[in-house]
Amino acid sequence: MARIIDGEKQNLIGLNVAKRRVELKMSQQKLSDKLELYGVYVCRGSVSRIEDYSRTVTDIELYAISKVLNTPITELIDSDIIDKK
Repeated sequence: MARIIDGEKQNLIGLNVAKRRVELKMSQQKLSDKLELYGVYVCRGSVSRIEDYSRTVTDIELYAISKVLNTPITELIDSDIIDKK
């Protein structure tokens, strides 16, 4: 079965998380700290790896990230990287 995304990227939200975080003038560490309030423990380094697409994201992490960034999940997903085969 074909993967939904290409072999290079491990998630669908990296770029949009980075863009929104910067819009909010939030550091990666601050995002990490706020995620802890939802019981989601993602260190600053993992936030960096999410943003550069080298780390997968669980559904629970996705939910918490959308809450912290005050952005609907659908706006975080970058449909341009989905394999349209």
